[in-house]
Amino acid sequence: MPQEARNIRRQVLPNGLIIITEQMAHIRSASIGVWLQTGSRDEAPEWNGISHFIEHMVFKGTRHRTAEEIARQVDSIGGNMDAFTAKECICFNVKVLDEHVPTALDILSDLVLNPVFDAADIARERGVIMEEIKMDEDNPDYLVHEIFTQNFWKDHPLGKPILGTKETVKRFEREAVLDAYAHRFAPGNIIVSAAGNLNHEAFVKLVTDHFEHMKPMTNGFHSSTPKIVSRIVLRNKKALEQVQLCLGVPCHPIAHERRHAGYVLNTLLGGGMSSRLFQNIRERQGLAYSIYSDLNPYRDTGCLAVYAGTSLSSAAKVVQSVVSEFRKLKNEPVSEEELRRSKAQLKGSLMLSLESSTARMSNLARQEMYFDRYYDLDELIARIEAVSSEDLTALANEFFKTESVAVAALGNLNGLKITREHLAC
Repeated sequence: MPQEARNIRRQVLPNGLIIITEQMAHIRSASIGVWLQTGSRDEAPEWNGISHFIEHMVFKGTRHRTAEEIARQVDSIGGNMDAFTAKECICFNVKVLDEHVPTALDILSDLVLNPVFDAADIARERGVIMEEIKMDEDNPDYLVHEIFTQNFWKDHPLGKPILGTKETVKRFEREAVLDAYAHRFAPGNIIVSAAGNLNHEAFVKLVTDHFEHMKPMTNGFHSSTPKIVSRIVLRNKKALEQVQLCLGVPCHPIAHERRHAGYVLNTLLGGGMSSRLFQNIRERQGLAYSIYSDLNPYRDTGCLAVYAGTSLSSAAKVVQSVVSEFRKLKNEPVSEEELRRSKAQLKGSLMLSLESSTARMSNLARQEMYFDRYYDLDELIARIEAVSSEDLTALANEFFKTESVAVAALGNLNGLKITREHLAC
């Protein structure tokens, strides 16, 4: 069954700001996002975490609205407002009923364009972020990923935590915040994307009214390509009941032409309940409650990582079982039946993931950031369908090399040893 063609339109303002809309006439909502094409990987080491800090601070009040007024006005139109910071972008977004689009855009643009960055608010927010950092450090699943990432892209901003560290956050004073804000919020760096029941021309006019006064400037961001270091890192944390494990290998960047084979390989390896890792390590051997694999591709690099939580007595066995799955993918062709299942799972989750206006809005922005055009679902599905068993074997041989496997283990590691020999695949 062919999907209906997506009604996507794009316009660039004279100052460089990009506007993209997708009309979805069958729903009553609209989602709007203001995206900055810069994130934590574009920070100097001593200012690690400042992008995320700014994302918090814009909600603390603008020249026209206090923090409480922002919250009250969003609530009074039944809207949902949110923001997040990632390694390569910052996004401020709101979802409302279609009739409230003008009000929603007015609030959203006010946040982005007119924050006051009050010194007392900055001091208070530093405390809030310190608590957020502590909360994350108390979460072992998060912590093992963070240890893994920091070592995988060692000494590169991509490896640094998005929240920053207690040491860096302490330094955030008003001047530094204003300076970082001025560099990031440049029109050539901004995408405004919207999806839902809206009219392209009317929306472009609204965005133009709010943003056309911004002076064109480029920020010259885009940090260097990181070098990958595949190390084995064992971190003792006596208080933990479980050993948290992360094993990863380099994979392709986000726009690589063989990315579709990467999606299929990840799904088959650890992307769900029928995946090899889940079936083998959880169901057959009963060694872990939680085990999965994840693709984390970026602009110029990427990582495919496996996560598992297990007991100290089973940790070595889990490592061995994961590595043996790597080896199998290299040496034994994937059966047609398993290939078909993985593709069906992937297609299903892709289609389901594009049902909401919020998902479409962020899909538009990401395609703009990383690709030179928009891929509709039909094309995406055709690309996934075209992946062959041979493609997966070739990819597995490219990714899973003994010397490329990086490991982080966290927990009460009493006597646990993991050496390169244990990772032979």
